[in-house]
Amino acid sequence: MIKKLTQIGTSFGFIIPKAFLEMMGINPVLDKIEVELENKVLKIKKANKED
Repeated sequence: MIKKLTQIGTSFGFIIPKAFLEMMGINPVLDKIEVELENKVLKIKKANKED
């Protein structure tokens, strides 16, 4: 899937499809996510509850 980045202030973002969030077990209202960059690959995962 190819997505376009949208400017948000001085940053950029993109929309994550609801189906992807459901497959990842992420509730966008209740959960936080963890984002990391590894070898030029952006990784997104559900954060631990204690984070």
